[in-house]
Amino acid sequence: MAGSTMGHRLPPLSWLRAFEASARHLSFTHAAEELHLTQAAISKQVKLLEHDLRERLFERKPRSLVLTKVGAAYLPKVQDAFQRLDAGTQEVFGGRQAEMLTIRAPVGYAVNWLAARLPRFFEACPDVSLRIVSSVWREESETERYDLDIRYGLGRWPGYRTDQLTWETISPICLPAVADRLSTPDDLRNERLLHVMGYQEGWATWLAAAGARAVNAGSGMHFDTSLLAFEVAANGGGVALGRRSMSDRERALGRLVAPFDLHVSLKENFYLLSPEAGAMHRDAGIFRDWLIAEAAVAMPAG
Repeated sequence: MAGSTMGHRLPPLSWLRAFEASARHLSFTHAAEELHLTQAAISKQVKLLEHDLRERLFERKPRSLVLTKVGAAYLPKVQDAFQRLDAGTQEVFGGRQAEMLTIRAPVGYAVNWLAARLPRFFEACPDVSLRIVSSVWREESETERYDLDIRYGLGRWPGYRTDQLTWETISPICLPAVADRLSTPDDLRNERLLHVMGYQEGWATWLAAAGARAVNAGSGMHFDTSLLAFEVAANGGGVALGRRSMSDRERALGRLVAPFDLHVSLKENFYLLSPEAGAMHRDAGIFRDWLIAEAAVAMPAG
């Protein structure tokens, strides 16, 4: 049919988003931080896009990226498409969500920490309508906008005011039956270590602090969420590494226990991000004050 576009297959939107962010930052690492993915995931998505288009979009230097001529020509086309998609989405759907305060949070934090406390917010602020979006790094919403954002990291995000919500420690957690056979940290060499991708600090950090030289810190299985790692551990599949904010619930329920008393403090924590510029949602301050107060009670500073 003349003028039809049905015969032209577009690349997946996630690949295009990875390319656009990488081209704007000229860095896979900074693109990963923006999109809440791992650097490896961003790099893979860009490679898949290049393979699909049969063109190199970047020259990969030792410490930077440089757009090829084709990449530089493609970038404004992709950005224009995203802008049109965003504008169209806001035009059609923006009005019905304008009254809601939209908050994004990592799914593990949302389920294991935030969910249990939200009923208290509803009781204290019954007139505030919330929209919670829990993000997994494989399931990014492409045109979403958020009034407040909860992120995990070192607390440095240009353009945002950050309020620290947790002071994290990590320690192994597992079934009581597994804990019974762990006398020293070196006994972990006989167990399957369960890792969660995307964290800078993990098993290597804890094992080094414990002096467990007989354990291979890179062995075991890797998962994209703490929820999945905890579930595998609760079914006897190995030993997970629990961040305090997310594993306290598992231990309180008795599903998992900490076999060792060593809790290693981390540099990374959860933060609430508020935009420094632009008008804030009228209820953003209410939720921010409530969340900070709840966090202070649950996990005092230091």
